[in-house]
Amino acid sequence: MELKDKRILIIDDEEDLCEILQYNLSSEGYIAEIAHSAEEALKKPLGDFNLMLVDVMMGPMSGFRFADKLRKELMINTPIIFLTAKDTENDILTGFSLGADDYISKPFSVNELTARVRAVLKRSNQEKITAKSDVMNFNGIELDTVRKRIIINDQRIELTKKEYEILKMLLENQGSVFSREDLLNRIWGQKVIVTERTVDVNITRLRTKLGPYGPCIRNKTGYGYYFEF
Repeated sequence: MELKDKRILIIDDEEDLCEILQYNLSSEGYIAEIAHSAEEALKKPLGDFNLMLVDVMMGPMSGFRFADKLRKELMINTPIIFLTAKDTENDILTGFSLGADDYISKPFSVNELTARVRAVLKRSNQEKITAKSDVMNFNGIELDTVRKRIIINDQRIELTKKEYEILKMLLENQGSVFSREDLLNRIWGQKVIVTERTVDVNITRLRTKLGPYGPCIRNKTGYGYYFEF
């Protein structure tokens, strides 16, 4: 995807400003969409956007609350540029602590905003290129071997250490059947005393967390578990 084809979501309750930003960003080649509140934005497929311009002073959900929900509950790490008339040091620090990538004080020029948009997108793009070698993709399941996490449809799936290790082994050896004893020895180690039932419990939780990919973890009766798309 070219840099200028990136999708940008503008979240601001000032309709005139939204229209101006959408027009100018579209003129630059970006795909710009508008939400006039955080609540409206939450109804959109947020993982599909490459950047969000978020107004801080919205209600009932503020831009800060929206960003906090985005990062901590939805596990979406899309870059954020805050737009705000609040430019005190505490406000700026709050914004960055919530995962903001930049902070622009109102009023601002369109040229300033587009320049910052380009800078954040380039930085984000470079970070993805750098991290690409650390992420393995299995038909839509992304396995991040550095951060030890799973990403499905741009959303991070929270797994325990054992769940992650089981899934990693099954993905890297698709079609190979592992008995419960194999999994216990490889994941828990021979010196740890746990029952085979422990494997079943972890597999059950793993299937639930994987959502539509859960049934891909199959059981060959009398033999063990394997992964198959």
